[in-house]
Amino acid sequence: MWLRSAVLCTALMVSSLPAFAQTTIRWFISESTPETTVWQRDVARRYQEANPNVRFNIEVMSGEPYKAKLTTSLQSNDRPHLIYTWGGGVMFAQVEAGLLQDITDRIRGPWADSLNQGAVEALSYRGRVYGAPSHQTMVALFYNRRLLAQAGVEPESLRTWDGMLEAVRKLRAAGIQPFSAGGSDKWPLNMIWASLSLRVGGRQAFEAALARTGQGFNGPDFLRASELFKQLIDLQPFQRGFLGDTAPQAAGQFGDGRVALQVMGNWFVNTQRTQSANQQGVPDADFGWLPFPEVPGGRAASNDVVGGVNGFLVTRGAPPEAVDFLRFYTSPAVQREAAERGFFIPASRGAGEALQNRMLREIAGYLSRAAYVQNFYDQMLGPSVGRVANDTSADLAVGRITPRQVGRLIQDAWELER
Repeated sequence: MWLRSAVLCTALMVSSLPAFAQTTIRWFISESTPETTVWQRDVARRYQEANPNVRFNIEVMSGEPYKAKLTTSLQSNDRPHLIYTWGGGVMFAQVEAGLLQDITDRIRGPWADSLNQGAVEALSYRGRVYGAPSHQTMVALFYNRRLLAQAGVEPESLRTWDGMLEAVRKLRAAGIQPFSAGGSDKWPLNMIWASLSLRVGGRQAFEAALARTGQGFNGPDFLRASELFKQLIDLQPFQRGFLGDTAPQAAGQFGDGRVALQVMGNWFVNTQRTQSANQQGVPDADFGWLPFPEVPGGRAASNDVVGGVNGFLVTRGAPPEAVDFLRFYTSPAVQREAAERGFFIPASRGAGEALQNRMLREIAGYLSRAAYVQNFYDQMLGPSVGRVANDTSADLAVGRITPRQVGRLIQDAWELER
């Protein structure tokens, strides 16, 4: 009787024990290509297999819809634990709003040592770290060699602004569309204006404007950049209806061989292929790139570039497992996988050696030698002013405003951020 009672008591105790604890990591990704997203899901699956108490809730959206959804998601009780970031002022605003988690103590040591130091600093604010970098980017001028040849344009002539303008004239005369641009998203147009601003004024112009010294964004360097952009706009370089096309649609037009040129970040190497009708893109033999053209009298070093560091931030209240997964995702072994598959230029030290794609290897080498990398304006200036920077580039491109109004509008918005 005693034995039966003891067995019954033990059975009751076992059945009343809590089930094996489960932790769900909510991961919000801004998609670059479907192939990259498939790989990211596989990385999560492998982590889950090694950590059976972890589950993933992964949400994927493209650039602009992602940014719009993130703003509301961060305010909810079910906010994602890991969020894609371009760093800069947008991240700073998220820190100031108390939306991010300080992981400085977790990342220091071997984890931080395995990453590019500058990339880690890009996801830091006032000496504290809020995320981990996964890859680095750079804006370049991409071209279709076959279409240039049909118009009698030598690729090397694109190294200067005047040479590129002449190429646009020749392409139009030959009946070839010079540029495609995702004007609906606006930031692709701002990439051109920001790159011109860097070429004209160099690092010092932007840093002086940030410090609110002199005339800021309403100064002569930014006015000159707007005037140069207007030179290009006056040649009608973009596809018909460009203000209604998204960045992926513009990439597909280039990938389909209908457009000769595009200014875009190095992710374009993949998106022009995945967005093309045949999923092949421009043949390697015809596909080339150059740094953004130099301008007459510009103060930038020839190897100054617009670009950035991308990665994932940890939000406030995220479980420790989310930080541990981020460590796994940004580890050298996993980042080498991404490099081997040509998804991006990794921020993990030495992982870039695994890059197989010729063009990404070339861009990675150029980026490693850059004297200065200017973070994208729409990210560095924060959500409000960054939006104005994008809007003014699009408005200038369609003639709604003049070059002189561009810098004034950005400076007015920047003054309101005091």
